[in-house]
Amino acid sequence: MRKGSRLIKQAREVLQIEAQGILDLIERIGPEFEQTVEMILNSKGRVILTGIGKSGIIGRKITATFNSTGTPSLFMHPVEAVHGDLGMVTADDVVIAISNSGYTKELTDILPSLKSLGAKLIAFSGDPESPLAKESHLLINVGVEREACPLGLAPTTSTTAAMAMGDALAVVLLNRRHFNKKDFKRFHPGGSLGNRLSIKIKEVMLTGDQIPLVSKDQTIRKSVFEIDRKKLGASLVVDDGFVLLGIVTDGDIRRSLLRWKDMMGLKVEKIMSTSPKMIYEEKRVGEALALMEHNAITVLPVVDKESKVKGIVHLHGLLGGKEFRLNGSQKTA
Repeated sequence: MRKGSRLIKQAREVLQIEAQGILDLIERIGPEFEQTVEMILNSKGRVILTGIGKSGIIGRKITATFNSTGTPSLFMHPVEAVHGDLGMVTADDVVIAISNSGYTKELTDILPSLKSLGAKLIAFSGDPESPLAKESHLLINVGVEREACPLGLAPTTSTTAAMAMGDALAVVLLNRRHFNKKDFKRFHPGGSLGNRLSIKIKEVMLTGDQIPLVSKDQTIRKSVFEIDRKKLGASLVVDDGFVLLGIVTDGDIRRSLLRWKDMMGLKVEKIMSTSPKMIYEEKRVGEALALMEHNAITVLPVVDKESKVKGIVHLHGLLGGKEFRLNGSQKTA
């Protein structure tokens, strides 16, 4: 057999294995899938995807598909979750955790926190007996008979199956929401999403009393109160001239609890991050989203050229929701 023929045969075998992996999912679609759809539709929050490695990449793709078809969604990296990003999760959210084995430590480590927050948890896993499956409210079985990788090591068929199941869920939700071509156009570049990304940060940022602020000499207790009151998962640390000195996040506070037995009376400067990411008020929403995505953060201080705090933006406000607040008015997006 010619070398070219062998390569073609191998490629066809890969496609056949992956195609069969998807076909095997069809018979597994049952009550759990239906319950997942209803859970998401009845949720007042967002769908949060989480996973690591190849599963994380699939999670990001499903997140993008959800967002473009009318289901507000975010991706949360499980490692970043334990360092503060759990602050994005609320009791109104539905979390979809993706792990073929269901034993991924980075995921299982955050399950107790997710459940304590009151979020509903759905597992995309291939092992119904795994910790992830057992701790979840619902299991969507995306297991495959074998990987296309001849070594059985690289996730191939399993990631294809998980992505296909995500597509199935997105399309069913699309139909249940009666999402049409006009809606689709509104959420894509050239429509309102394109307009949304081109809006200047200063037009949509939270300002005035909406900004969580503390000074470096105030106590951590004061910072906790400020974070809780403003509901953004962080507080900006400023001097008397409102120049940004640092930031204190939920994650900083959790880590300090492990370091000090009695930390509430300590000064904020003890735990604040002194080099926070920030953005100028003249920049665009698209640039803010790119910066937040690249650095896996959910809150971004808005400053002027002298680093004075002018406002703050949150990932939820930029990505999700149907409306932007523009200079006191509302704009549909």
